[in-house]
Amino acid sequence: LRKHLQLCKTLMGHFLAELGDNVDIIKIGDDLGTQKSLMISPTMYRKLLKPIHAEFISFIKKRTKAKVFFHTDGDVFDLIEDFIEIGVDILNPIQTSAGKMSNLPLLKEKFGDRIVLCGGIDTQNLLPSGSPEDIKKEVKRVINILGEGGGYMLSSVHTIMNDVPPENVMAMIRAVEE
Repeated sequence: LRKHLQLCKTLMGHFLAELGDNVDIIKIGDDLGTQKSLMISPTMYRKLLKPIHAEFISFIKKRTKAKVFFHTDGDVFDLIEDFIEIGVDILNPIQTSAGKMSNLPLLKEKFGDRIVLCGGIDTQNLLPSGSPEDIKKEVKRVINILGEGGGYMLSSVHTIMNDVPPENVMAMIRAVEE
């Protein structure tokens, strides 16, 4: 892990030396969750990975004013406080199909004023199989919960794959515009 961290810092150091404050967001990540739980216990995360993540985020923040966008799939609810503590600015994705991440009111209440929540529009079922009207309703629901008072970036949970009809992508965009 330490060797990997040093390689990441070297690469990021070169990148930030060129860009400096001409970048708004730096995306990093480490998939830590599954559909139902974490891949490792919170205790193991705090012992093994959190110090690595904290050092890397600190390295980034010393070199740029860019926000740190942290990507981790699955139900990572039990680690969000840790992410905030180590300087994550934006958490992605809010995977609404994964365990406690589906409880949007609780996410907003506990964390919404301390970390930007990004995602929330399901790519497993809703976007590929829902109707444009279903998508419009879900976008409105998610914005009404997570967007209250700011601190939310609407996005699909994951990459929009080619099984998603174009009209569903347009329904999501139109719902956001409305």
